[in-house]
Amino acid sequence: MSLDFRNLNTLWAAVIAETLARLGLQTAIACPGSRSTPLTVAFAQHPQIETLPIVDERSAAFFALGVAKQQGLPVVLICTSGTAGANFYPAVIEAYYSHVPLIVLTADRPPELRNCHAGQAINQTQLYGKYSRDYVEIATPSVDLTLLRYLRQSLCHAWQIAQFPVAGAVHLNVPFRDPLPPLPDGTTADLAASWEDEDFFGHVTPPNITTVMANITTVMKAVNDWQDCDRGIIIGGLAQPQAPAKYVDAIAHLSQSLGFPVLAEGLSPLRNYRDRNPYLISTYDTLLRNPQLPQNLQPDLVIQIGELPISKELRAWLEQTQPQRWIIDPHPENFDPLHGKTRHLCLSVEQLATQLPDIKTASAYLHQWLQAETEMRSRIDTTLDSLEDRFEGKMAWLLSQTLPPQTPLFIANSMPVRDVEYFWQPNRDRLQPFFNRGANGIDGTLSTAMGIAHRNRSSVLLTGDLALLHDSNGFLQASRLQGHLTIILINNNGGGIFEMLPIAKFDTVFEDYFATPQTVDFAALCQTHGIQYELISTWDTLRDRLNPLPATGVRLLEIRCDRHSDAQRRKMYFRQWAFQLSVSKGQ
Repeated sequence: MSLDFRNLNTLWAAVIAETLARLGLQTAIACPGSRSTPLTVAFAQHPQIETLPIVDERSAAFFALGVAKQQGLPVVLICTSGTAGANFYPAVIEAYYSHVPLIVLTADRPPELRNCHAGQAINQTQLYGKYSRDYVEIATPSVDLTLLRYLRQSLCHAWQIAQFPVAGAVHLNVPFRDPLPPLPDGTTADLAASWEDEDFFGHVTPPNITTVMANITTVMKAVNDWQDCDRGIIIGGLAQPQAPAKYVDAIAHLSQSLGFPVLAEGLSPLRNYRDRNPYLISTYDTLLRNPQLPQNLQPDLVIQIGELPISKELRAWLEQTQPQRWIIDPHPENFDPLHGKTRHLCLSVEQLATQLPDIKTASAYLHQWLQAETEMRSRIDTTLDSLEDRFEGKMAWLLSQTLPPQTPLFIANSMPVRDVEYFWQPNRDRLQPFFNRGANGIDGTLSTAMGIAHRNRSSVLLTGDLALLHDSNGFLQASRLQGHLTIILINNNGGGIFEMLPIAKFDTVFEDYFATPQTVDFAALCQTHGIQYELISTWDTLRDRLNPLPATGVRLLEIRCDRHSDAQRRKMYFRQWAFQLSVSKGQ
C-alpha cells in the first residue's frame, strides 16, 4: 500500500504525491511552513521523488525552474499559505514566457477561515493571474472515493496542461483543515481496509506529449516558395531545446536545402555544433554595423526559428528592410515584436525538416555572407586573442573555447547574454547554454543555475555582480547541491548594461540610480556560506580553472573589470571591426 492513511490530510496529500510520481515527477521543492505540512510530509516520504527543502520561496522557485529546464519535465513547488506563494511569482512569470513546466502547490486555509483575519491567510485565488497556464481550487480533503478520484484526475490534467500545448506553470491551491501533522485519527480506517493501489492508480502513466503540426499543404506551399528565392536568410533565435543535436541538424538541413545562411544567436545551441552547419554566421551583429554591407545583404525572405536574437542591430535592420518573414515555432504566440510582414507556421523546425528537399546550390548572396563572416570572425578572434588586460567581453569568447565538452552554462541577463551574442566563437564542443530570457530579469540568477547544475554535469554560471547579489540567498542551497557549479563573477561594481544606454550621459543621476555601485566583499560573502573563492587576475589562470571542472561543490571565481572603460572599448571595437571590413568595399 503506497498511501498514508493516518488521517484525512495525509491520505489526500499522499494521493497527490503518488499520482504525480506515476506521471513521471522526479523533483519537488518544499518551502517550510505549517499549513503545507501534509504536502511536505507526503513528498518527503515518497521513495521515487527527490524532495529538496529550500527556505527562501523566490530562490526555491528559480531553483525549480532550473531543474525543469534541464529535465524537460514539470517540477513541483510546495509552500504554505499567505504571502509565501507570492514569492513564487517572478519564476512563474519566467516559466510562462520561457515555456518551462512547473506544478505550484500552494497550501491554504479552508474556506471558513478565509476573509476573517484567521492569520497567515490572503486571497490566493488566481494568485498568478494570466501567468499560470491553469488554476484549480482543490476541494477540501474528504474520505469520499469519488472526491479522491476527482483529486487524482485534477493532478493528471495539471501535469498535461503544464506541458501542452504551451508549457508553463499550473497553480493548484490546496486547502487543509486541522490536524496538519500526520497524527492518526481513525477517519480513514474503513477505506484503508479495502484499498487497492493498482485499482486506483493502475491507469496513471506518463502521457505522450506531442506538438501540433501546421497544415501540411500550407507547409509544402511555403517550402516551394522558399526554394525559388536566392536571397534568403535563416535566423536561429533564442532556443533551449531538449534535444539540441536534433534541433541543430534540422536547421542545418533547412539551410542546405534552401542555400540560406544561418544567423545564429549565441544563446542557441547552433554555435556549439559548428561542424554540423557550413553556412553558420556568428558575427551578424557587428557586420550590420557597417555603413554599406546591410544594404548589400538585404534579403527578400527571412525564416525566423523561434524568438528573435537579442541583437538590436539585427532588429533595426529587419525593421528597416521589411522582408517577408516566416516564423517557425510550435507555440501559438506572437513572435514578432517588429510587427513586420510575418506569417507563422505553428510547428517545430524538426517537423519542418522532414518536409524538405535535397541540397540546393549555393548562391552568390550566400557566398557574400560567408566571406563577410570569415573576415569579421578573424578580426574579432585576432583582437581578443592578443588582449592581455581584463575586458569583460573577452570572458564569453574565452569560455566558448575553454569549457569541457557538453558543459551546461547558465548565462545571466544584462551584459553577459549580450557579450555571448557579440563574441561567442563557434565550436564543436556541444556546450549547453541556458538562460532566463522569458521576462529578461536578473532575479533568480544563482538559484536557476543551481537547479541546472543539480544532478547534472559540472556546470558554470556567467554573471555580473548585481545579478548575483540580487539572488545571493541561492547560496543557502549550496550544501544540498548534488553536482558542481562554478560561478564566474564579473565584478564591475554596478550595472554594466546601463553604460551602453543613453542614460549614461546624464551624470547627475546615472551612477547612484542606474549603475548602483556596490561595495560587497565577495570573498567574505563566500566564506559566510562556505563557498570556495578565488580572485582571478590573468586569462591563463582562468583557463586552468575551467578545464577540467571539479566534480562536486560550489566555487566562485571573481574577475574585476572596469565597466566605464569596457563600455567604451566595446564601442571602439565595433566601430573598428565594422568600418574596416573589406568585403563591403568590393575588395
